[in-house]
Amino acid sequence: MKCVVSQPNHCLSLALAQIAASRGDIVHALAATPLDRETLAAQAPDAVIVPPLSDPARVEPAVVYAHCDQVEALLEICQAQRVPLIWCVSDTLFEDGADGPIDEDVMPAPRDETLRRLVAAGERVRRHPSHLVLRLGPLFGIEGEDAWLGPLIDALMRGETVRAAQDLVLCPTSVMAVARALTGMLLQLDSGAEAWGTYHLSGIEPVSAYTFTSVVRTQLATRLEGAGQRCELGELQALNQHHDTPLRRVLNCRRLLDVFGIHQKSWRIELGLMLDTWCQQHYPGHDDMNSGSNEEAADA
Repeated sequence: MKCVVSQPNHCLSLALAQIAASRGDIVHALAATPLDRETLAAQAPDAVIVPPLSDPARVEPAVVYAHCDQVEALLEICQAQRVPLIWCVSDTLFEDGADGPIDEDVMPAPRDETLRRLVAAGERVRRHPSHLVLRLGPLFGIEGEDAWLGPLIDALMRGETVRAAQDLVLCPTSVMAVARALTGMLLQLDSGAEAWGTYHLSGIEPVSAYTFTSVVRTQLATRLEGAGQRCELGELQALNQHHDTPLRRVLNCRRLLDVFGIHQKSWRIELGLMLDTWCQQHYPGHDDMNSGSNEEAADA
């Protein structure tokens, strides 16, 4: 099976390429040029994947509108050439969150005009007979665009103060977990599974954005100490942005398990593995740094 990703430098694209390199049943092709009708015909993929915008509520509206225009242009090409389209989208579409986990059949109804443009693009995608809309929790990875974890580590290593909301509850989501799940879904669909539609994928265990950054800082400090590195990491600053009631944005991912048999791992496990990888890249030869892989930092 051959897949083309519309944004080759995105963290999800890099993760998919890593997964494909270890397998013989899927080929990951990067789109070095904008995907137009001729390029797509020449590539002849079995699916086109569009990575998500990391936080569409905070980027410039022009970026969101350009993304939606690209999605809709790709949609027309995919429909004409009968190629499945997989559109990944951030859970920030659920602007007000919810008291409980959000099911797939709940339609986002944001007040923000820019987010409504994303919802409209999603509605058009859903009219394609062969489509996946994959709503994702906030992605974290080491490298690539919108990676979150890599830039967070860099900021802490530079001694910068990192600010994060303690009243925003979300489910951090490993980009590698998304790549593995998406690969499994596509292979099942390519084998004849008629399971197109909308799915949710996010990390297990809701936490505040501040708690997540606290865990990153604590586990990074443990590994640096194990590697014999003395570094004054940046401090954390808790923000309160939602007045008296924390905003909860937690996706219900049960349908992914029921339909495709895909289990989600704890984001803490995935985070530990990524921090191990980062330390091995920067401080090779220090095996004892892995002692903190499974430790969990207490909520600050």
